Amino acid sequence: MRLLCIAAISFAFSVTASSKAVPQYGYEIVHVYPHDRTAFTQGLEFRGGFLYEGTGLYGQSTLRKEDLQTGKILKEILLPAQFFGEGITVLNERIVQLTWQSHLGFVYDQASFRKLNSFAYPGEGWGMANDGRTIYMSDGTAQIRCLDPSTLQEARRITVHEGDKRIENINELEWVRGELYANVWQTNRIVRIAPNGGTVLGWIDLSGLLTPEEQERNVDVLNGIAYDSTRDRLFVTGKLWPKLFEIRVVRKR
Repeated sequence: MRLLCIAAISFAFSVTASSKAVPQYGYEIVHVYPHDRTAFTQGLEFRGGFLYEGTGLYGQSTLRKEDLQTGKILKEILLPAQFFGEGITVLNERIVQLTWQSHLGFVYDQASFRKLNSFAYPGEGWGMANDGRTIYMSDGTAQIRCLDPSTLQEARRITVHEGDKRIENINELEWVRGELYANVWQTNRIVRIAPNGGTVLGWIDLSGLLTPEEQERNVDVLNGIAYDSTRDRLFVTGKLWPKLFEIRVVRKR
């Protein structure tokens, strides 16, 4: 009887533990599009049928509007050489772009790319996204700042966590079906985040998107998530990647 009770307790514990396990996902490739392999992708969004991309590196940082099908750059501005461009988000016909360590961001008119104003923030700028009411900003830590879209002032923060573990290196962000998706720097994974409290809702493993031959050609890390809410399409790419992928997320377990 004692052995049976111990076995029953062990089984109950394993069922409880597995039921609380964070879901793991893989992917299926739906379509492959061309991507400028000189683009050090920092921010990516899909709006009104076009891709908007912010790129980095000193002296090479840009803001771009691109044709999805061809990868052609339709509009582009170069940031001043002292700025290392980072994440972007598009909201209310404006584009907001961060810089890495300059503590300064820029706001542009979406149609003309004319700079409207700038704003300051402490710490580093990494990724951006919005849900129409709040702008979310990452800074390379486990924290995500929530900004007022009118003033671009910080209202609160959430901490990304899986149980008691903080998830550091949160990078490029995207709002997808009521969740925040985030690249985790130096990994091939996207973390799915509950925006109200930072709880990890799942992990998407994107290993193997590029072939071994493509990975040998001076590419950098996975970075760049864009979502087409009208047609429910998810796009991903990376820094200096020659391709942009439309993917379907599939459950592993």
